Amino acid sequence: MKISNSILFWILQALGWGAPTIINAYAKSNSPDLNGFYIIAETTLIIFAGIVSSSLLRVFLKRKISFIKFNKKEWGSILMGYFGASTLYVSFLFFAIPLNNAINVTPKPISMLSYISSIINGFLFMLFWLILYLSIKLTRQYRTNQIKSLQLETELKDSELNTLKGQINPHFMFNSLNNIRGLMLEDVEKSRDMITRLSEMLRYSLTKNKIDTIVLKEELEMVDNYIELSKIQFEDRLRFSSQVDEKLLNVEIPPMIIQMLVENAIKHGISNLRNGGNISLSISESKKQLIIKVSNSGVLTESKSTTKVGLDNIKKRLALLYKDEASFFLKAEDNTVIATIKLPL
Repeated sequence: MKISNSILFWILQALGWGAPTIINAYAKSNSPDLNGFYIIAETTLIIFAGIVSSSLLRVFLKRKISFIKFNKKEWGSILMGYFGASTLYVSFLFFAIPLNNAINVTPKPISMLSYISSIINGFLFMLFWLILYLSIKLTRQYRTNQIKSLQLETELKDSELNTLKGQINPHFMFNSLNNIRGLMLEDVEKSRDMITRLSEMLRYSLTKNKIDTIVLKEELEMVDNYIELSKIQFEDRLRFSSQVDEKLLNVEIPPMIIQMLVENAIKHGISNLRNGGNISLSISESKKQLIIKVSNSGVLTESKSTTKVGLDNIKKRLALLYKDEASFFLKAEDNTVIATIKLPL
């Protein structure tokens, strides 16, 4: 039977604070100087103090700590919570000292050593609890991340198959070949150039989809080939411009990621506009991030028939390669659709 995290926590709390305290009480039961009622009262007090203090510390940590990655602020919160819970626990323990003199037959003077010993023991016990709690929490988080990573990788493999089919799209190939055939009657040299570009696209699709990253310069060559082939069909309806920081040409990015954005812009943007439209590509650097923007004339549509395999593939690949350090989003602004990808440099 599966035990919930909450029930498991309280079981461990009861065992962790109860077992050693009860064993200690049993050892004290043989002492002639201690009253039996005092031993029970002290044991109850210590267990109650430990459970209350550590439970409050747990609530504090869950609110302040993400347990994904620790920075200075989170370590500061951990220390602040630890000292707060330890102080509360020690305050409870101080009640055991006067309780000893009030209940036992032979009272003893309360020395400064007793207080110092209580403080040290209290802080040590809470430190052991904190280390154990963080160890369990981080281990569970690591396992969860592994499971998510494996699930994402499995989904990515299926998505990559769909992406490969999308890159070697039969409709695009047939249209390109038919357009090139028609172009041969007008300009043989340009037709040869288009055939070369189409073969380069096919070679790129087949060889680059199995690797994680390529240099930006190679990806831009692929985009240029795709645009030139598309212009045979759309002619003046397709107007493309790009602005790329040359210092970034050797930066590595996932293959086909920009080509997918451009293909999506043509397929769901320019092709639906009677007079065509503009597509602009911008690649820049900001705050140690690579900013890739593809803008196209048109509006965002939520059609059931719209294929989003390419866009879903981008999100999954970014999540697998960069975790939370990369982002991808679409937005509409003044009859323009803007797709933005941010990658860590």
